[in-house]
Amino acid sequence: MRRVGILGGMGPQATVLLMQKVITAVPATDDRDHVPLIVDQNPQVPSRIARLIEGTGEDPAPVLADMARRLERAGAQALAMPCNTAHHFADAIAGAVDIPLLDMTELAVARALRLAGTTRRIGILASPAVRRIGLFDGKLARAGLTAVYPADEDALLGAIRRIKAQGVDASSREAFHRASAELLAGGVSAQMVACTEFSLVADSHAEGAAAFDTLDVLAEAIVDFSLVRNPHGTETGRREPATQQQNLSEE
Repeated sequence: MRRVGILGGMGPQATVLLMQKVITAVPATDDRDHVPLIVDQNPQVPSRIARLIEGTGEDPAPVLADMARRLERAGAQALAMPCNTAHHFADAIAGAVDIPLLDMTELAVARALRLAGTTRRIGILASPAVRRIGLFDGKLARAGLTAVYPADEDALLGAIRRIKAQGVDASSREAFHRASAELLAGGVSAQMVACTEFSLVADSHAEGAAAFDTLDVLAEAIVDFSLVRNPHGTETGRREPATQQQNLSEE
């Protein structure tokens, strides 16, 4: 099996949720069947909201690049990051290391292409930063798809802030549901849950929406990378220890 390094902490609950999804996705009969992970759970990554929405925050790119280098040194053979907005800095991460980044945005667009149907429109349930930086727009356009966003961005941002501050509550679930229902009423049934805080409430999408979570797509890619053939084209005959979580932030 090949090890995957996780750039985590954005937010902490989303990182744990990704790990749980990876565990669930493996058809394991024993601990040793599971994907080996090295996790840098670093909640001190500068705020993506402050940087990209408010225009006042510290640049997260150098911190993310340092995390990537630490994970590579620790033995990771690929990287994954359970934060959609932070993929704005994917080039800085990829340029810092010699191992691949499993790009959640690229993977999500490939999934959206299969779900879009004849309307060729995809609803995006995400932080307002995702729209403002065009995180998915260009990639979707190249695939012949159009991104559609809910109107009430303030309500979505408020829900994200509440989830970060105090966890999931009825108010955050309701804001997410309203946004999904608005998209559905506008004829956009294919919907992408593209904020890992919203991954915690993804089951609250509007009934009838064909919603998928980018975090699920990333978990599947991690499992595929770890369990498929090794770089030399032969099946790996050696099993690695089960999931490892390391505190790398002090390195």
